[in-house]
Amino acid sequence: MTKRTSAKHKIDRRMGENIWGRAKSPLNRREYGPGQHGQRRKNKLSDFGTQLRAKQKLKGYYGDLTEKQFRKIFTEAERVKGDTGANLVGLLERRLDAVVYRAKFVATIFAARQFVNHGHVQVNGKRVNIASYRVNEGDVISLRERSRQLAIVLEAVQLIERDVPDYMEVDHSKMTATFVRQPGLGDVPYPVMMEPNLVVEFYAKN
Repeated sequence: MTKRTSAKHKIDRRMGENIWGRAKSPLNRREYGPGQHGQRRKNKLSDFGTQLRAKQKLKGYYGDLTEKQFRKIFTEAERVKGDTGANLVGLLERRLDAVVYRAKFVATIFAARQFVNHGHVQVNGKRVNIASYRVNEGDVISLRERSRQLAIVLEAVQLIERDVPDYMEVDHSKMTATFVRQPGLGDVPYPVMMEPNLVVEFYAKN
């Protein structure tokens, strides 16, 4: 599980956006950054600063991945034919913790990582406890029988602040989800604007 789990709300405030669209985000109450200098007037960002923020926002959204993890995924996205930014988002959405989160089996991406690590999730009937495991089209993700009635699962299913995207088919009565296809950027229901093109520019220059 990420070391930054305890500070996940600071990510919202640092970015100045409610990046998960959650009602509990502190940004709904305090629209400024964390710390004693959070209320200072913000200077206009340079091109580098804008690109860095786009990277940090996308990286933070998926559970504040480490730079090493994120860079590895980006390198893979570069090698795949097509638009690198779109490929990057597609690969991020294929992470098992992201799929569990999209299926609304848990409330947050951080909870999804912990949920997978604790062995509650199966892929095609086999238990997988690696959050970064990459699912393929047609894979069926399910919860283990003993995990289906956990309070965090039952509460997450009822969340109205987000819907299951159309590149997944989910049956909450059976607690199963099928990953239908890798999504394009426009298919992913980000609550805020993500700019993977700026991430591509960032890595091209750094």
